Amino acid sequence: MSGSQANLLSLDTTYPAVAESVGQARRAVATLARLEGAGEQDLERVKLAVSEAVSNAIIHAYAFEAAREVVLSAAVIDGELTVVVADDGCGFGSAGESQGLGLGLAVMTQLCDSLTMSKRASGGTQLEMRFHLTPAAYLLTERAPQRLHVGGSA
Repeated sequence: MSGSQANLLSLDTTYPAVAESVGQARRAVATLARLEGAGEQDLERVKLAVSEAVSNAIIHAYAFEAAREVVLSAAVIDGELTVVVADDGCGFGSAGESQGLGLGLAVMTQLCDSLTMSKRASGGTQLEMRFHLTPAAYLLTERAPQRLHVGGSA
């Protein structure tokens, strides 16, 4: 990275594979984006996409096995938020018949500027979502803190 690395806001954490983790992850990433000055429209699409991604990991990869963990990383670099949600579950398409409506990936594709799904070398699935953030008008003159650590277990 360039010399702007000192101003990098980032999040690296894990959450247990339980329903409560969806809201915690959503709030953590929204806080990161808000501190970087994201506008309300961006915050809404980020929150929904993160909720879908974490829900997919909990439901499809682990079938709510609370002892398992969902890995969440996020960073804002040059106005672009990158969010990675990963699990070490059974892998995409391996969990048998889905109990959902099957719209999660389609919704995430519409919300993100870029969505990449890949198989992890260690097993499981990784989703990388990118969002080009539009600054909120009232935050244009404020500067976010230099470093942020939000929620979850490190």
